[in-house]
Amino acid sequence: MGTRIEELAAIRTIELTTIGRHSGSEARIEIWWFCVDGRFIITGTPGKRDWYANVLANPRVIVHTPNADVAATAAPISDPDFRNRVFTHPDVGWYQTQAELERLVATSPMIEISLG
Repeated sequence: MGTRIEELAAIRTIELTTIGRHSGSEARIEIWWFCVDGRFIITGTPGKRDWYANVLANPRVIVHTPNADVAATAAPISDPDFRNRVFTHPDVGWYQTQAELERLVATSPMIEISLG
């Protein structure tokens, strides 16, 4: 699966389908993802996010790329050391222009996507 991971890691913008925590209906959004330490990560700036609340209620998601729709599972990331590595990763640097690193690490939504 190494080649597939490398191909997916090269894609920055995906669409993510979650299941609405209240409605039970599919909700599809365009979002960035990143591959950090071989892990697919979705994050955001501090604040409430519907996609995050949805995956906390139901971790089953679909990742839509230009070449495939892939069933996946989302899990929140709470480890502060890993969260810091994500926000200091070169590909994720834009977020540091939006909030201080300490605030990003402490309060931003962040999930890991496990494919398959």
